[in-house]
Amino acid sequence: MSGTAGRAALIPPRERTRVGFLGAGRIGLPMVSRLVGAGHRVQVCDRSGKARTALEKAGAGSSADPAEVAADAHAVVVCVRTDEQVREAVLGGGLLDVMSSGSVLIVHTTGSPATVARLAERARPRGIEVVDAPVSGGPHDITAGGVTLYCGATAEGMERARCVLSSYGEPILHCGPPGTGQLVKLVNNAVFAANIAVLATAVRLARGLGLEECSVLIGLGHGSAASRALSGAAARGSVAAFAHGVGEFVGKDIAVVRDVAAELGQELGLLADAHSVLGDLLTPEHRAPLTGSSAVAGS
Repeated sequence: MSGTAGRAALIPPRERTRVGFLGAGRIGLPMVSRLVGAGHRVQVCDRSGKARTALEKAGAGSSADPAEVAADAHAVVVCVRTDEQVREAVLGGGLLDVMSSGSVLIVHTTGSPATVARLAERARPRGIEVVDAPVSGGPHDITAGGVTLYCGATAEGMERARCVLSSYGEPILHCGPPGTGQLVKLVNNAVFAANIAVLATAVRLARGLGLEECSVLIGLGHGSAASRALSGAAARGSVAAFAHGVGEFVGKDIAVVRDVAAELGQELGLLADAHSVLGDLLTPEHRAPLTGSSAVAGS
């Protein structure tokens, strides 16, 4: 099932590019639709069969076997939820063993740069490039073709991945070698979470001053305090509602930020204080990974 070395130079025009895809969920499914719309031939791993109707509507093929999806693909995209799932699919599941030399593995999951390093180490002898490309944005950004991609890759890896990434990503930011995309995304998420906490504190102040939260959020959005977190909170009508809406993803990602920073001997400083404030706005389930609590062990 392996191809010949040097496939990078042989990657065909976009309309004939074969893409294998793992993780066609909330974020992945609109990516699949954009890929098909851009002319790529997309085969998605759908083990349960639950996504078959949506995939057929999008114009993508499906298979329950990850190896069948990855074999002979020019690019394999992994968009699963957690870092552990990436390791299970790519390393435990033997995905790299069936990918062709000259292909590229693109990982959109926000996770540890150490995982990216392991993938790259395994992939390099087989002539496979690894690109970590965590996303900043939501399904609506992907559908519009404007989700931000933080990419860690070699120059060769970016060349192989760009025709796939450009189907839904803008801007596509090359942050440095493999792993740096994850690091920039983790710093971004740490600041985003802190921004929500700052807004919650600001709202408490505003209430003490006799102001209505909605009026304050609208007002701040037209001033120098504007931010992506503020826009989200204003759209939901309150900081608390916005925090609940993004709590699952923020809690998971801040847990990764904390662990990676500790592994690299770095401290979060004031960001950690802000994250503690944010934790008070979340459900116990989503607060636990953010704070390092074992209240929902195994979640």
